[in-house]
Amino acid sequence: MLLSSQWDDPEKPIPLGSLVKPFTALAYAEQHDFRFPVYVCHGEASGCWQRRAHGRLDIVSAISFSCNSYFRALAAGMSGEQMLPTAGRFGLEAPASDLTGPPLMGLGTQWIISPVHMAHAYLELYRRREQPGVSEILAGMAQSARHGTGMGVGRALRHSDALVKTGTAPCTHLHPAPGDGFVIAMAPALQPELLLMIRVHSVPGAAAAVTAGRMLSRLEE
Repeated sequence: MLLSSQWDDPEKPIPLGSLVKPFTALAYAEQHDFRFPVYVCHGEASGCWQRRAHGRLDIVSAISFSCNSYFRALAAGMSGEQMLPTAGRFGLEAPASDLTGPPLMGLGTQWIISPVHMAHAYLELYRRREQPGVSEILAGMAQSARHGTGMGVGRALRHSDALVKTGTAPCTHLHPAPGDGFVIAMAPALQPELLLMIRVHSVPGAAAAVTAGRMLSRLEE
């Protein structure tokens, strides 16, 4: 049930950046017997958003840090057509079938999704927590809140914890900034009762998580 929304048009598809990464990971896993790769991130040199290296990553830490290097490698051999079953199952707008590489990990503007649909997709992700591959994604979101890109949420919560995914995407405002930060947070982590999705103008996703944390902390008072 949607309790409140301040989006101008939450049904309108827009770029949502790294919020798509969990679903790209699941589509990959379905093609590889639900075995996620291990990858070594060399930072900016290997195409990551972070200048310094993340180092050796599995899927849990890759989700936690939203590592672009890891997901570049994961999406390199994928196509939009391979994403179609996963997108359909989670109620997301499908990418073009011939789309390949970085757009499938949320870079650029070629794959656009309704914010409302994305929020519902994360609720569905939690509902499918017992299915193959999903527990690793949720573990990464829990780790994100503790010491990943979503720790702005985790640090703000005094009596609870959360599942968090952040993203940074091209700005679609009338007066565009270089990018906007997005956050999806579900709390408490073990049995979410609330999903918060926000967009913060002209900041990266990790900075938007600080705002999300403040909002959630007020609900604890």
